[in-house]
Amino acid sequence: MLEKGKKYECNIVDMGQNGVGIGKHDGFTVFVDGALLGETVDVKITKSKKKYAEGVISKVKEKSPHRVERVCNPKYSQCGGCQIQELDYEKQLELKTNIVREDLRRIGGLEDVEVLDAIGMENPFRYRNKAQFPVRLENGKVKIGFYKKKSHDIIDVDKCVIQDVKNDEIIEIIRDYIAEENISIYDEKSHSGVLRHIVTKCGFTSGQVMVVLVATEDRFKNIDRLVGKLKESIEGFNSLVVNINKDRTNVILGRKNINKFGDGKIIDNIGDLKFEISPLSFFQVNPVQTEILYNKALEFADLKEGDRVFDIYCGIGSISLFLAQKAEFVYGVEIVEDAIKDARINAKLNGMDNLEFFVGKAEEVVPEIYKQGKRANVVVVDPPRKGCDEKVLDTIVEMEPERVVYVSCNPSTLARDLRYLEDRGYRCEKVQPVDLFAHSVHVETVALLSKLNTEHHSDIEIGEDELSEIDFSKDATYGEIKKYVLDKYGLKVSSLYIAQIKRKHGLIERENYNFSKKENQRVPNCPEEKEKAIEDALEHFGMI
Repeated sequence: MLEKGKKYECNIVDMGQNGVGIGKHDGFTVFVDGALLGETVDVKITKSKKKYAEGVISKVKEKSPHRVERVCNPKYSQCGGCQIQELDYEKQLELKTNIVREDLRRIGGLEDVEVLDAIGMENPFRYRNKAQFPVRLENGKVKIGFYKKKSHDIIDVDKCVIQDVKNDEIIEIIRDYIAEENISIYDEKSHSGVLRHIVTKCGFTSGQVMVVLVATEDRFKNIDRLVGKLKESIEGFNSLVVNINKDRTNVILGRKNINKFGDGKIIDNIGDLKFEISPLSFFQVNPVQTEILYNKALEFADLKEGDRVFDIYCGIGSISLFLAQKAEFVYGVEIVEDAIKDARINAKLNGMDNLEFFVGKAEEVVPEIYKQGKRANVVVVDPPRKGCDEKVLDTIVEMEPERVVYVSCNPSTLARDLRYLEDRGYRCEKVQPVDLFAHSVHVETVALLSKLNTEHHSDIEIGEDELSEIDFSKDATYGEIKKYVLDKYGLKVSSLYIAQIKRKHGLIERENYNFSKKENQRVPNCPEEKEKAIEDALEHFGMI
């Protein structure tokens, strides 16, 4: 066990999926933020546990040949947005390819799947078309920027090299407006004040710009002065919206929008397709790479005359419209009603009538419309980080499409769902990572599955004992969580401890099945060290 506050020399032997260097000191594991594979560093220990420690770099003794200087100001090094900016971009792509490959192997047991090299950007800077700036008042000073790693502290930022360059000037204009008009700033601890966030959306092809002030109420003095300054200084500015969010929540946007200037919409393109974007619309933040991602999905779908497609978790219909260019008909399903409204508008905007959109939970709508006779020989899914609901996967299996294209933002849940489909008559042919989030550890992926010829299948008999060990739920099994914690932290955790942490996060409500029936039986609480490790596993598997 290493001593907190003391410095130790560590050799960095690996990098975790969160971008943290995994170091060793005399065989003891130390997680080192900012350290790169192959480096030798002196580390000051900030947290010490029996099986591992965490620390920060005190000195880089042997630098990785792939370490580069940050493009943004070094004072922003603790910003939570760019975890791996110090890693050469080609090596970032290698890291992301390996993350996908390892998750497929370790979680999905998919050893033979072809994982293609991640497709990167020619210029991995200034690529984001959307920014969300929290606003805080600290020691009398207004801070506008991004959250510090693992906290809600704000790093005050005047320039961000991955955001559209227009944001730099927009934020300066709003800073001046806040100071001149003495605008009240929201305090999340006391749940008081007005201005919470600033959200910007910039059309990369149209050049149109929307600014959204997220506030607890519509109480902005002389807002026309702000509109005038934005019109004067920001090319393409066409909408200022006040979004009302009164809730005590980490969710940024509320449901109510008040247009202060313009119609509260911008238009942008992906390829030849136009999309109308409102404050609440989900639109991929990197339009350059999104076109590559969607074209890859279209390539994998391999659509021919007469093909009909289900696009499940369709959002505002962006992938649906790409598919509709070649398919006979596309059915889109999405839980967010506003997104479906946008999808229908976008279909009309592009003159397409070979689509139909349904609003509701995918696990309810997809089985229902399938029962009603809606059929597709190709299925595309683009689920949230938690992956596909099991009922959705079961309906896909029952429908027996020739091809399934799975677009994923989380390699862990992708691997889990691919395993589920492979066990039910599909084979994953190939997987293509696409880098939409340069300098972060996040990666988008497109996978192609094809229906196997059932005549070539072999029947395998599974005994009751083996069957009882299989967890068919959509979440990671207790065994998978135990293995993850043991592999990463060297800790053994019980099902009881896992159940306690799952209940803490609202994942289960029942009492643990191992709970004793004896009166006054003492139930041990999960130690903090193991709680953190289990929470890491739950996050890794997309459960929290």
